[in-house]
Amino acid sequence: MEQLQRYLNHSKIDVFFKQNKDDFVVTEIPLYEFSGEGEHLVLKIRKKDLATWDAIEILARYLNCSTREFGYAGLKDKNAMTIQSISIHRKFEEQLKSFQHDNLKILETTYHNNKIKVGHLKGNKFFIRLKRVGLVEKRKIEEALGQIATYGIPNYFGFQRFGIEGDNYKKGKDIIDGKLKERNRNLKQMYINAYQSYLFNAWLSKRIEISKLIDAFEPKEIYQKLNLPLDIVKQMKKQKHPFKLLPGDLLSHYPFGKIFTIEDLETESEKFYERDRVPTGLLSGKRVKNSVDLAYEIEKEFEEKTGEDGARRFAWIFPEEIGSNYKEEKNWMELQFYLPKGSYATEVIAEIIH
Repeated sequence: MEQLQRYLNHSKIDVFFKQNKDDFVVTEIPLYEFSGEGEHLVLKIRKKDLATWDAIEILARYLNCSTREFGYAGLKDKNAMTIQSISIHRKFEEQLKSFQHDNLKILETTYHNNKIKVGHLKGNKFFIRLKRVGLVEKRKIEEALGQIATYGIPNYFGFQRFGIEGDNYKKGKDIIDGKLKERNRNLKQMYINAYQSYLFNAWLSKRIEISKLIDAFEPKEIYQKLNLPLDIVKQMKKQKHPFKLLPGDLLSHYPFGKIFTIEDLETESEKFYERDRVPTGLLSGKRVKNSVDLAYEIEKEFEEKTGEDGARRFAWIFPEEIGSNYKEEKNWMELQFYLPKGSYATEVIAEIIH
C-alpha cells in the first residue's frame, strides 16, 4: 500500500514499538453502565495474546455451549493485553466460578437486562510503551503529542484492517471486478470492507496533501497547482485547522450526531477547530450520501460501486486524556490516551513517529 500522508511535519522519530501484551494495553469503555440486574451475566475479562474470538471460543469450550451464546461490543487486538466486557446467560454463572486459564482471567461480573451487542461501545483507553527513546526523541514525541492534543489526528483505518499480508483490499477489488469468486459470505464481506477502507484512506491522504499545499504556498501558486478558485483558496488558507475544509464537504457533529452539508466555510471551519464537528469521508457503497461541489470533485476519484452498503466515516478525530511518562533510566516513553470507537491507536503512533 502507498505511504499515507501525515499532517504533522516533523521528520521520522527513530524509536522502537512492538505491539505485544506488555507494551500495548487496551481497556474498553462500554456505551452505558450495566444495570446490575437481569438475566444476562456480564463478564469483565482480561486477555493476553488472544483475539476476542479466541477468548470466546475458550469459554464456550469450557461451558460446553455455542459461541453464539456470547455477546460482545467490539473485537480487540490479539497482540495486546485487553480488558473488555462480554455477556452470557446467567445460568452459566456457577460453572464459571471455577474457570481458570493462563491467558484469560475473569476480573469481575455483574448483570444486565440484555445481551451486549456489537457497537455497544463508547471507545477505548490505551497504554502504549515506546522503547529506545533518548532525550531528543522524548522532546519530539512530546511536541507531537501537544499538536495532537490541539488538532487531533486523521481517522485512517489501521493496518489491522487489511489482513496479515496487507493485501485483503486487492481481493475485495477483484471480487467487485468479477475476477475473483468468494463463496464464504463473511470472507467476501471482509475483503470488500478492506477495499472500502483502502479507498477511504487514499481519499483522506489526498485531502491531507491538498491541505499541506494550501498551508505551504501562496494562494496564486495553489490556484495554478490545484485548479481551485482563488477566492476559495484564500478562504481555506485562513482556516486555523491544518485539515482544510472544502465547499460541499459533509460534516458530522462530534463525537456523534447528524450529518449535514457545509454551508458557510468560515463558520464551520471555526467549529471544526473547536471540536464541535468534523468532516466525513466516504465508505463507497449503496445507500450513502455524497459530498457535493468541490469536495465531491475529489471524492468521486475514490468512489466505487462495491455492492455493499456504504457509510460516512469521521475523517478526523480528537484523542482525549492524553498523557506521557518518560522513564530515563530505561529509555522508555509511556503514552496514554482515549479514542472513540472505530479508531486505531496504531494510527496515533504512526502520526507521532512517522
